[in-house]
Formats: sequence, C-alpha cells, structure tokens
Amino acid sequence: MSALIAFILGNKAFLGFLAAVLGALGFGLQQRLAGAKAERNKQAAKDLAAVNDRLEMDREATATERQATGMTDEQAKKEAAPWVRH
Repeated sequence: MSALIAFILGNKAFLGFLAAVLGALGFGLQQRLAGAKAERNKQAAKDLAAVNDRLEMDREATATERQATGMTDEQAKKEAAPWVRH
C-alpha cells in the first residue's frame, strides 16, 4: 500500500493527469449547474410575463365591465359583436 502511495506522489505525470481529470470534472459540474440556473431564470422570466399578461387582461376586463354597466342593451350588443363567434 505504501508503495502505491509513493508511486502516486512520486510520479509527476500521474499527478498531472489526475489534476487534469479532476479539473475537467469540476468544470463539467460547474457548467451543468450554470445551465440549470440559466434554465430556471428563463422559466422565471416566462412566468413573470404570463403574470403580467394576466394582470393586463384583468384590468381590461374590469374597465370594460365598468363601461358596460352604463350601456343600454343595444349598445352592449354592438360593443360585444366583434367578440362573438358565429
């Protein structure tokens, strides 16, 4: 066992190879974590955009409802005509 340790510690080429392998593994792990973080950020941006769209639609619906409460039936039908499927 001590001969193996002495070989590993005494062989600079093997230590260099081991350092390169560990460096490559560390770099790969770091890139994987960075990719996961980028994906989470992209999904969070999509979620935020969806929430903002929903809020805007709610505001428009509320404004339209307030406007529609003062309309006669004929005015309401005329206003709703573009939204009705035939």
